[in-house]
Amino acid sequence: MTNIRAEIVAVGTELLLGQIADTNAQWISQRLAAIGINVHHHAVVGDNLQRVEEQFKLSNERSDVIIVTGGLGPTEDDLTREAFQKLSGMEIVEHEPSMKKIKAYFAKQKIDMTPNNRKQARVFADADILDNQTGMAPGMIVPYGDKTWIFLPGVPHEMKRMMANDILPYLQRLLGEDTIIKSVMLRFIGIGESRLEHELQDLIQQQTNPTIAPLAQNEGIATRLTAKAATDEEALKLIERTKQDVLDKVGEHYYGEDEQTLQASVLELLKDQGKSVAAAESLTGGMFIDRLIAIPGASHVCRGGIVCYDTKVKENVLRVPSDLISQYGTVSEPCASVMAANVSSLMDADIGISFTGVAGPGSSEGHPAGTVFITIHEKSGKQQTEKYNFYGDRQTIRKQTVLKGYELLFNLLK
Repeated sequence: MTNIRAEIVAVGTELLLGQIADTNAQWISQRLAAIGINVHHHAVVGDNLQRVEEQFKLSNERSDVIIVTGGLGPTEDDLTREAFQKLSGMEIVEHEPSMKKIKAYFAKQKIDMTPNNRKQARVFADADILDNQTGMAPGMIVPYGDKTWIFLPGVPHEMKRMMANDILPYLQRLLGEDTIIKSVMLRFIGIGESRLEHELQDLIQQQTNPTIAPLAQNEGIATRLTAKAATDEEALKLIERTKQDVLDKVGEHYYGEDEQTLQASVLELLKDQGKSVAAAESLTGGMFIDRLIAIPGASHVCRGGIVCYDTKVKENVLRVPSDLISQYGTVSEPCASVMAANVSSLMDADIGISFTGVAGPGSSEGHPAGTVFITIHEKSGKQQTEKYNFYGDRQTIRKQTVLKGYELLFNLLK
């Protein structure tokens, strides 16, 4: 089967209420695109039998492969099976291996199993059952007419395991092609989406195989390269050739690929150069250091950080002179400069980085929300201070500040 039209349906009222975000659909779409399957629709429907059935009817009419996440749990509002049964008329049976697993779990936890937990072992008689290695409810692949329905738990780590182990290999077989499809995501920082597309315009216009697709990301910009070939080796050669063409144009902004984060790239550069870093954080409140120490191996490069949100902490711990603060304020280049120099000295770090500014929502010291100063201080005495005017709510400004700090550090080290 070629040109598969895929659709992702998320079931759960909590998604409609905004209590949780539907990150599953985004993740699944990325993985399907990587094997050459286009997702034509995303849908979210609440826990209402009639509305779920109506959505399933619509999905069945317009899509070849429908992936449903959620609604497979033990409670009364888990209605995915019931809605599909009304559509298909398929028999639902109890899957004995799943039931044994559920009973064993409750016995091990020494908890009485309530009768409604049996619901999680209910499957369609004609389904290909997928073992849930990290949870209770099994997944299912169900042929229905000329359509394929795939039912997965809504819990992200359960869903991802089944997608990787069972669904993606199954769909690659369903494509019925001997062609190998490989993708790589190139990640960039310090360049906007429109500028990146402009710089790559001639490559994009000439693209055939691999294809080039610029994508906006939460942190920076990415470009996905996707190649088709008869073998893995040929596909990777095609990608490598196009990757070099891309980097010849915008390589100065490139920091990694696929799941590589900017902070991980910074950590690698620090390790390679045998340098250490310490941070003095006011408005970011420890967010910069938190991201760094979340990466294994951070202890080799990270001296630590000082959260100096209060002015007295800047004065008494970081030793920022009170007369400097009186003259220039805490939201200033002089204050940021001393913060970075002193945290470097206090923690014996090769590099000190400081963040001070106004996260909002109101102004401070005559500066509007979004005013930020970042200083990088090297042990040699060399300094760089940048002023920014970020926009957004309080959390957005803080995140933008941290991202910019990593960008400055990356550019310094590379």
